[in-house]
Amino acid sequence: MSSRIPTSTSVTESAVINAPLSAVWHLIKLQDFHHFWTKLEKSHHVKGTSHETDVVKWTFKDGTVLEVKQEEHSTIDHFITYSVITATPALSYTSVISTIRCFAVTSGQHEGSTFVQWSGNFSSDADAGVIEDARFKRKEALADLATAVAKK
Repeated sequence: MSSRIPTSTSVTESAVINAPLSAVWHLIKLQDFHHFWTKLEKSHHVKGTSHETDVVKWTFKDGTVLEVKQEEHSTIDHFITYSVITATPALSYTSVISTIRCFAVTSGQHEGSTFVQWSGNFSSDADAGVIEDARFKRKEALADLATAVAKK
């Protein structure tokens, strides 16, 4: 019998960014994440992949390198979905697919702001530590996004 603690294999974090949707959405491109996410050293398209596939390499300041594949992108509904296809060092789980959605806040005290939701769905072999790490990284990246937009 496994001593592993059962856990949800999904995470969703969100934030209200004090900027209009157009300013926030402009930064939500996989190849541009280094413009706001302070943990990223650089991000750029991977050359040599299919012309029908967008693959971006994220190099983190701690040395981790991820190649992420854009699975979906909608400029109408303001969301992107991506999956991790390679990782150095290797991940401790099989797969993850993430979605970032942006919504204009149209009324109330935050009118004119943007609600951003960043979710991740992990394979069943992801443990509680992976999920908590993903939660922390999303919160941190959303805070970085708010800071980057405020500087513009």
